Amino acid sequence: NICGKCWQYMTLAVKIIHAVLTEDFGFNNILWVYSGRRGIHCWVCDPQARKLSGQARSAVAEYMQLVSGGDSITKKVNLKGEMGLHPSVERAVNIIKESFQKLCLEDQDILGNGRWNKVLDLIGDADLKDDLTKVMESSTNGIQRWNEMRTKVQDYVATKDWKKRRTSKAVLQEIMLQFSYPRLDIAVSKGMNHLLKAPFCVHPKTGRVCVPFDASKAETFRPEDVPTVSTLLEEIDAFAKTADADQLKIKDYKKTSLKESVGIFENFLSELSETWKGQLIAKSDESMEF
Repeated sequence: NICGKCWQYMTLAVKIIHAVLTEDFGFNNILWVYSGRRGIHCWVCDPQARKLSGQARSAVAEYMQLVSGGDSITKKVNLKGEMGLHPSVERAVNIIKESFQKLCLEDQDILGNGRWNKVLDLIGDADLKDDLTKVMESSTNGIQRWNEMRTKVQDYVATKDWKKRRTSKAVLQEIMLQFSYPRLDIAVSKGMNHLLKAPFCVHPKTGRVCVPFDASKAETFRPEDVPTVSTLLEEIDAFAKTADADQLKIKDYKKTSLKESVGIFENFLSELSETWKGQLIAKSDESMEF
C-alpha cells in the first residue's frame, strides 16, 4: 500500500514529467492514471508521440532519466554543473524545492539522527565530509542540518579550485534529485510491444481500479480511497436502496465513486477527438479537398 506521505513523491513526478512533456516536447494529450498500487502511468496520446520510432521514444525517455543505478550504486545522479544546469534539470530542481523541506527533511527525515550517512556518502571530498559530519552531530533536526550543510557546501565549492575537488558545484541539487526525482520505467516507454495496464483495469494484488486523475489536482488525490470491485458493488447496492425509479435508470458507474474518474477520462477523449479533427481539417485545407 501507499500512504499519503509517499504519494507526495507521485505528486512531484506528475509536476516534473508533465512539465517536460508539455514545455520541452509540446505534447498536449496526456492522461495520468493511478496504477492501483504504488505508482502512476502516463499516457501520451498526441499523434506525433504515437508515430515516434523506437529510437525516438528511447530518446524522450532517456532525456527525463536523471536517476540511474541500482542498490549497489551510491551516487545515482551526476550533473555537469560547473557551467550551470540544463534548463529542464533546473526546472525540476525548482519544483522539488517547493516540497523538499516537508517531504524529505520532515516526513522522510533523511537527515534525522543516525540517518544522514546516505546523504553524506554523496559528498566526494573527505575533508568536506568530515566537516559535515560534525555539523550533523551538533545540530538538533534535519532542517537545521540541511541549512548548515548548504552553507558549508556552497563555501567549499566557491573557494576550492574545481580541479582539486571531487564535489560537484551542483552537489546540493544532485542530493535533492536523488531523494526526490521520479524513477522511470524506461523499458515501458521504449518498446511498442510492452504490455500495459489499460485505464480502469483492476490491480491483481490490491484489487483497486486503475483510475485516471486530474494532474492539476494530484496533491489532493487519495490512493487509499480508490475503489475495488467489491466497493463498487456495495456502492451500487447502496444507491439502489435510496434511488427512485428514474435514478435507477442511469448508468451504473454514475452510482459509484468512479463517476469523477470516468468524467476525467471522457474529457480527455473529447479533447483528443478535437485534436484529430483539427489535424484532419488542416490536411484537407492543404490538399484543397472538400
